[in-house]
Amino acid sequence: MAKTTPAAGAKRPAEGCTDPSPRALAGQNAVSAGPRTEQRAASAYEVKDLHRRLRDAFSDEELKRIPVLPNGARLEQGATYIDLRQADARQFTARTDQMAGPGNWYVLKRSVGYDIWNRLLDVVAAAAGRR
Repeated sequence: MAKTTPAAGAKRPAEGCTDPSPRALAGQNAVSAGPRTEQRAASAYEVKDLHRRLRDAFSDEELKRIPVLPNGARLEQGATYIDLRQADARQFTARTDQMAGPGNWYVLKRSVGYDIWNRLLDVVAAAAGRR
């Protein structure tokens, strides 16, 4: 077997370290390789209390196209969401440390069309007395 030598300037791992890059992904916003979160989400049609809240403004078919993130889903950093469970909900930009909890009905802006997103904002604003 031929003996290889490291490239010029290459660093060797610390003595006793088995992983040559122990912090290779430190600080990165890594997303799991599984199916996208919004694909595993229940729809606004399936969340009974949310269905009741939105049924006057949206048809059943439209409610079926509004995915609600499941409990435990990590929010995507920099993405825009609204929590439809909050009485005074407003759209917000997610941070890396945010997750959907049992008290949230998060909807990801890019998972719905702009027409539905704008109507969601209008319905929430009207319910909160902002319109």
